[in-house]
Amino acid sequence: MKKGKITVAITIAIACFALTTIMFMQFKIVNETDITSIETMREEELRAELANWKQQYKEADKQYQEKKSKLEEYQEKKVSTAESSKLVEKELQQTNMYLGKTDVQGKGITITLKDIKGEEAEPITAEDLLIIVDYLKLAGAEAISINRERIANMTDIVYVSNTIIYVNQQRILSPYVIEAIGDPTKLESTLLGNGGYVELLRNIGFEISIEKNNKINIPKYNKEISHKYIK
Repeated sequence: MKKGKITVAITIAIACFALTTIMFMQFKIVNETDITSIETMREEELRAELANWKQQYKEADKQYQEKKSKLEEYQEKKVSTAESSKLVEKELQQTNMYLGKTDVQGKGITITLKDIKGEEAEPITAEDLLIIVDYLKLAGAEAISINRERIANMTDIVYVSNTIIYVNQQRILSPYVIEAIGDPTKLESTLLGNGGYVELLRNIGFEISIEKNNKINIPKYNKEISHKYIK
């Protein structure tokens, strides 16, 4: 009986850790928002950004409610150690998928972007990639990668200069290949529709192609997720 209680306690502790991790990453996203860049965005970009943050808030709240419900479920079923262990295993799998820690596969689109060459040379910037990623999230993309680097909540997309871009601390070069899993038609129309960002880049002169694919493989986020200050 004592052994069963210890197992249940460990089970609940693991679930609490998963809940805390997800909440922390959502707080980190809010804290790292670049207010200056938002203030300088064009009106249409600002509307898209605002809608994106609202969507992320809804997703975070949904995750919180789901984890809270799971904890209550563990407590109700603590009489069965085996059943609790199965619940924890399933929950950990779902959490790892949400965090981007597992390889995934599904239908979606592949976007290829190339810098402008010649006399009017102009590079794709980190901001361009970030805006496209935000549009894809807004369209319901369930997994995204850039040049095979998985985009997770902890991902950084930054540049040292206009021509040196880093994703997950890894330098990436043109052409930039963005893969997204989700509804192919919705993802494509969000980028190409009225005011779509890819359409705007094409009008400037960038060479961009979009292909629908029924089988896209996106690798897991391969960086360590660690906490320095949260307790």
